[in-house]
Amino acid sequence: MEQDKVKITEVAEIAGVSIATVSRVLNRKGGVSQKTRQQVERVMAELGYDRGSTQGIVGVITPGLTIPIFGVMAEKIGLALAPHGLRAVICPAIPGGVQERDFLRSLIDLGATAVVFCSASNTLDTFDPEVLHLLKTRGMPYVCLNGAFDGATAFSSDDAYAAELSVRHLHQLGHRRIGMAAGPVGNRPADRRVEGFRAVMDKLGIPRAEDLVVRQTYSVEGGQFAAERLLAQGVTAIMACSDQMALGAIRAIRRRGLDVPGDVSVIGYDDGPLMEFTDPPLTTVRQPVDRLATEVARHLTSKLSGRQVPTGELLFQPEVVVRGTTGPHPRPAAVR
Repeated sequence: MEQDKVKITEVAEIAGVSIATVSRVLNRKGGVSQKTRQQVERVMAELGYDRGSTQGIVGVITPGLTIPIFGVMAEKIGLALAPHGLRAVICPAIPGGVQERDFLRSLIDLGATAVVFCSASNTLDTFDPEVLHLLKTRGMPYVCLNGAFDGATAFSSDDAYAAELSVRHLHQLGHRRIGMAAGPVGNRPADRRVEGFRAVMDKLGIPRAEDLVVRQTYSVEGGQFAAERLLAQGVTAIMACSDQMALGAIRAIRRRGLDVPGDVSVIGYDDGPLMEFTDPPLTTVRQPVDRLATEVARHLTSKLSGRQVPTGELLFQPEVVVRGTTGPHPRPAAVR
């Protein structure tokens, strides 16, 4: 068999072990018996497997990097993995789509050590079942960020609490007619933020909060669309589910001849790069990206070393970064 055609899946199949076990042998990790290690080494030698080509590679599957926060997350994960001898390979793919599945197949066939799902299909209620099938049948170690597959380990920002922080910030400024530019239905972070929005509005005694939620795409255009619908309902503040949606909301407000924050306040979500340099600087909810990346790296290195790791989803607390797009409730005559 030619060396350039030998894949880790073939080594695992012939040796009668999982891909994860082969990866541990390749990376000289613990959790593998001497007998199994010798068996894997023997099969690799017989097949002429190239040990050095993909040793220590971790695929980071993430949405397109045109959205700044995903580029930041991927970079932070790579930096957190590097001290452990692991190298991140960024795979920008449409969540839940064929491209994501193809990336995963390629990572498995190339012998990648593990996979991180970074706001990818792990955020969707409906995703390609082939993704989980590949992970389970090939024994590929993986971890999720900002949303979990059932039974998987995940590290996520607390989206419901983020919505509460946003609404309470606006409420303290005197706003009562608060609208929400939310992400699409079936996106778990968006659904959780909507739940958090409704819950805190109910606690604050603000009725019919569900009428002030508009679901759209995570984009400038989606935010503009949502804001136009919300402004028609007389809102004085808009909570957006992403910084891009917040920028779209600001555009819609200004096209009505209104001022931000003099007439309508806007708060975003993510605190991606350059948000402090918008005009005015964007008030937003900051995700704890550094802590999330650190936990992803810690979990993977423990798992690859054969140590027992917990399952389930851990939630990390975000924070509001107050800048220039939120201000006191306007005079009644201001909103038109």
